[in-house]
Amino acid sequence: MPEIMIVLLAGLAAGALNAVGGGGTFVALPALVAVGLPPVTANAAATVALVPGSVASAWVYRRELTPLGATSTTALTATSMLGGGLGAVLLLALPGASFDAALPWLLAFGTVVLAFGRTISRALSAALRRSVTLRPPAVLIGQFLLAVYGGYFGGAVGILMLALWTIGLGLDTAISNPMRITQVAAVYLTATALFLFASDVLTTPLPLLTMLVGAVAGGFAGAHLARRLPAPLLRGVVLTTAATMTVLYFLRD
Repeated sequence: MPEIMIVLLAGLAAGALNAVGGGGTFVALPALVAVGLPPVTANAAATVALVPGSVASAWVYRRELTPLGATSTTALTATSMLGGGLGAVLLLALPGASFDAALPWLLAFGTVVLAFGRTISRALSAALRRSVTLRPPAVLIGQFLLAVYGGYFGGAVGILMLALWTIGLGLDTAISNPMRITQVAAVYLTATALFLFASDVLTTPLPLLTMLVGAVAGGFAGAHLARRLPAPLLRGVVLTTAATMTVLYFLRD
């Protein structure tokens, strides 16, 4: 029972964090590892569990989607789904030891992006906005690479998307947030389809379903709360969680 409560609370927090600004993987993955799942299985299970929450958040924001300049939303979503599928294939095809060894560094990379990504993107955007505007093919290539990363690991992938769109298109991060949520959901959808059929996530149904239920509730509530709570507070919670989990994983190794 204590382990199930840990997974449920982690699901709630992960779903809410993803709806607010990203970082749910930093809570979901360590919680599943803590209850005994191998890292690769835990990563796949976290992705599967967080999909419904991401979809719930996308549904809340469905009327607030803003196109990314001249880039077709349909093409962007298809690119996210293809990249997410390739990332999932890489996770399943590469040795589990490789992911286990890379995990602390992936967490560290995601934490740095969470901490400084928006500051860097704003600075670069201010410097380059007048001289550089990515054309749709370049946007789609960048989105595909980020989606591959998202399907393989996923930590802070939404922040990376916002950085790409801010730097390359000069878009405001607040206006782009609904599109971020939608594209993260697209990445997770394809990865989930592969994980359900090609991984062993279904061999641990209780943690998976418990986190899924928590993530749906957290994602739906988080999307509404994000409009009311102060942005610095929400960002601080995400960053603190990411930094703590990163340090713990390095100490574990």
